[in-house]
Amino acid sequence: MAKITGALEYHSSGRKGKIEVVSSKPCLTSRDLSLAYSPGVAEPCLEIEKNPEDAYQYTAKGNLVAVVSNGTAVLGLGNIGALAGKPVMEGKGVLFKRFADIDVFDIELNSENPDEIIRACQLLEPTFGGINLEDIKAPECFYIEEELKKTMNIPVFHDDQHGTAIISAAALINALELIGKKIDEIRIVVNGAGASAIACANLAISLGVRRENLIMCDTKGVIYRGRAEGMNKYKERFAVDTPLRTLEEAANGADVLFGLSSKGAFTQEMVRKMAANPIIFAMANPDPEITPEEARAVRGDVLVATGRSDYPNQVNNVLGFPFIFRGALDVRATTINEEMKKAAVFALAELAREECPDSVCRAYGNVKFSFGRDYIIPKPFDPRALLRVAPAIAKAAMDSGVARQPIADMDKYVEHLESLQGKAKETMRLIINKAKSDPKRIVFPEGDNEKILRAAQILIEEGIAKPILIGNRDKINAKMEELGLDLNGSAPIIDPANFDQAEAYAQELFSLRQRKGLTLSEARRILTRKSRTHFGCMMVRQGDADTLLSGIDTHYPETIRPALEVIGKQPGLSSVHGLYMMIFKKRIFLLADTTVCIEPTAEELAETAILAAEKAQMLDIEPTIAMLSFSNFGSVQHPQALKVKKATEIVKDKVPGLVIDGEMQSDTAVVTEILQKSFPFANLKEAANILIFPDLNSGNICYKLLHHLGGAEAIGPILMGMKKPVHVLQRGDDVDDIVNMAAIAVVDAQIS
Repeated sequence: MAKITGALEYHSSGRKGKIEVVSSKPCLTSRDLSLAYSPGVAEPCLEIEKNPEDAYQYTAKGNLVAVVSNGTAVLGLGNIGALAGKPVMEGKGVLFKRFADIDVFDIELNSENPDEIIRACQLLEPTFGGINLEDIKAPECFYIEEELKKTMNIPVFHDDQHGTAIISAAALINALELIGKKIDEIRIVVNGAGASAIACANLAISLGVRRENLIMCDTKGVIYRGRAEGMNKYKERFAVDTPLRTLEEAANGADVLFGLSSKGAFTQEMVRKMAANPIIFAMANPDPEITPEEARAVRGDVLVATGRSDYPNQVNNVLGFPFIFRGALDVRATTINEEMKKAAVFALAELAREECPDSVCRAYGNVKFSFGRDYIIPKPFDPRALLRVAPAIAKAAMDSGVARQPIADMDKYVEHLESLQGKAKETMRLIINKAKSDPKRIVFPEGDNEKILRAAQILIEEGIAKPILIGNRDKINAKMEELGLDLNGSAPIIDPANFDQAEAYAQELFSLRQRKGLTLSEARRILTRKSRTHFGCMMVRQGDADTLLSGIDTHYPETIRPALEVIGKQPGLSSVHGLYMMIFKKRIFLLADTTVCIEPTAEELAETAILAAEKAQMLDIEPTIAMLSFSNFGSVQHPQALKVKKATEIVKDKVPGLVIDGEMQSDTAVVTEILQKSFPFANLKEAANILIFPDLNSGNICYKLLHHLGGAEAIGPILMGMKKPVHVLQRGDDVDDIVNMAAIAVVDAQIS
């Protein structure tokens, strides 16, 4: 049995695979059942029978795409077959949903007969609003797409061809703009003659590259007129009259090299002999034809793009297909034509020239992006891509006459697209990328725990943090070997019993706790044999680590207590406080105090609110606070309600600019309509994003119910009010939970 790597764990943990079907209508009562199925379902069936277009009104067809593959050309893996390619197709479905809220069924067809694939897709037309062909080898993929576009009345799009072509064409337009060359004057060499290469060449010609100025090469060399070996009708279209026979010869004096081939296909000598200000798009994955470092080593004027995320100018298909289908589906386009593809090209090119918003820069570690040689194409996580490309596709479909349901108000359509972009998951991604901008040393007292070790590898690989593992070195190394992990020495292992600063730590702990009944010998025993959490906290106190994350194997108080004893709370605070971030599909709430203060005073509630607001700002969330009670603005005169009211007044006095109000009931706090209609005088004009609970009972109960019954992702507990950042894990946290909490701990340490 193969060792479970991070990727295998990702795909196999919990519900297997990456997708599930979720009902969009309630089915809880007998009435619901009668409407969902028999007898009520007969009514939409009869309406569709009378008017087939009503299928878009009464079924999911209009937002449903089939990702169809036979697994004969899986990226980087080749012909692995339909079944082995299924994880890729599921992944494509995830990207459709994540970036454009399009639902997907992946369809893996166990056939290499193109006519069988064509017939299968034709038979599926009643089910889907569009078909995304994927990972089908050339030249069969060309024939399949051509036949389906002729015979089907829904969009058919082979992303391996056109997705790469669209993104690279947008990058090419911007690259030419930067170096001052005209598209109809450049000489371009395309290395590769598969699906993506031929599509890139076709689109480049459509955009203005002169056919005689484009040389295509394959493994046999230049595709020239009269060549017989290794040819087909699709390559024949690019055969030119030329004496050139090799890639090396073709590259001599070329303005542009498009690589859609294999690792190392471009040499430094080729780059050296290209024209001034050469453009190289080395798009082979996972390893490019030449790396940017290799190209720049011989040419300072070279502009390079690749398919990799760890280099500037990533040509990534996710910038295209979700938004192309979104626009096509929303106007019920019958096809995706050349005009629509060009519209996507120009929309992406123009987007890269716009000023990049701070939110995108923060998402990539606070790197400032501006139009230039290292930024010629938008970033894949740029939320504006949906808002630019989908409307451009929709408009081009309408203008070219293939839209069956034109959009009357494009401004309202853009507003609708904005509503699809849930902000919840984005927040965690922003936090992780903020952590990457300045990773800190994070100590894990439970260094021999399997989940901690897996998380440590992710933290290192992703550049989120610098883990320090506490525990027995031999035990940790044995566990890593068992798990097939290799941290490459990037995570120091500290064994308290053999640490050279152990005595200094003991002396410091003794100094801190000697008037609390602690002896020096007991301090030594606690640090070297009894409590690795005490030891980790001492590392943070002494500056040998920046933050601590612990608790996966212990009860919550067993982590809090050492932190308070060794590090302590911030001066002037009455207590530390606990906060949970609850992430829903489109909303985020911060809940406090959910873990520490059992019966807080008004002063402690005010502390909680102020600290929660500071934490929200750290996470780039603009705080709006509701102080919760069973009373609405004095409706009940009870000591518990009056305590919350007093706490609200304390906060307003201490932080006048903070948007806060209370006391109020929970529905008042989160339903904007209630606030506006019933309490127009409130400082809150819309739903709050920070909820402060009157006691630990209510806070703890609420966050757990929201997590388990409400479907919210719970990130926490986030500890507030410590002198130095310490955070706590929960028993049962998985690897992703640990990584998320580590990112929060790092960001906390960045500002401490």
